[in-house]
Amino acid sequence: MLRNLLATMRPDQWTKNLVLFAGLLFAGGLGNAELMRLSLSGFLVFCLLSSASYILNDLADMRRDREHPEKRLRPLASGELAVGVAAAAGLVMATGALVWAYSIHPSFGHSAAAYLGLNVLYSLALRKMVILDVMSIAIGFVLRAVGSVEVLRGPAPGTELSPWLLVCTFFLALFLALAKRRHEVMLLGSAAAGHRPTLSAYPPALIDSLIGVVTASTVVSYAIYTIWPGTVDKVGSANLVYTVPFVVYGVLRYLYLMYTTDAGGGKPSRALVTDTPLAVNIVLWIAVVAVVIYV
Repeated sequence: MLRNLLATMRPDQWTKNLVLFAGLLFAGGLGNAELMRLSLSGFLVFCLLSSASYILNDLADMRRDREHPEKRLRPLASGELAVGVAAAAGLVMATGALVWAYSIHPSFGHSAAAYLGLNVLYSLALRKMVILDVMSIAIGFVLRAVGSVEVLRGPAPGTELSPWLLVCTFFLALFLALAKRRHEVMLLGSAAAGHRPTLSAYPPALIDSLIGVVTASTVVSYAIYTIWPGTVDKVGSANLVYTVPFVVYGVLRYLYLMYTTDAGGGKPSRALVTDTPLAVNIVLWIAVVAVVIYV
């Protein structure tokens, strides 16, 4: 039962919550034990909230998941995990995470509550609305980024993220969400509408066009962030512009995986850790950002 419950919590998706360390990194907080502890706590809070959201999603999708070639193996869809156990675990995780979030700082608690509320709305309604379904996923990443700042609000009240970085986060998350929709449409083919009605409204040509728009927006918004006067003043130089090539390569590499091997579209978090060039690129990006900010 515990093994099936853990699988339903999807710990392999927790890499998405690494966004909770963005505030720490860009605020120059690496090396500050208190700020690092708070960021780790924020990361764990959002891991619990995202796992509770995955459980809710699986509970709502059990019937359709049984018709999916991959998702039918999930514990709830296959019947290996009892509905009552999953529902109780999700409720406990969500409640405990919110209590923990508000104990850290009220503003961080608001961010966590907004994230959970958005995921509940997504599971119940937003995922049935074309365009709004992928936009709600992207907004979830923005709320993670906001939470990465709010979790530091107590000891570092002046910490903030650039609005351009939040815009970039939104577009990057929207890009990954569209890539996942494309994977589902290509995998399910004519049966896509039976699994999720909105998939029938996403023909591959439309998704490819949307991905082109969002990809360009991601790169441009990040480039603007690096040379934005507020960023230059905060960092003390315009050298963050030298991290733009890493972002460009990361986006193009992911597109390559999606269109040639389909290794990235289905599970973005898996591609981040299984594709060596992409993983090395991310490490190098973090290293250069750290050098620019701290050295």
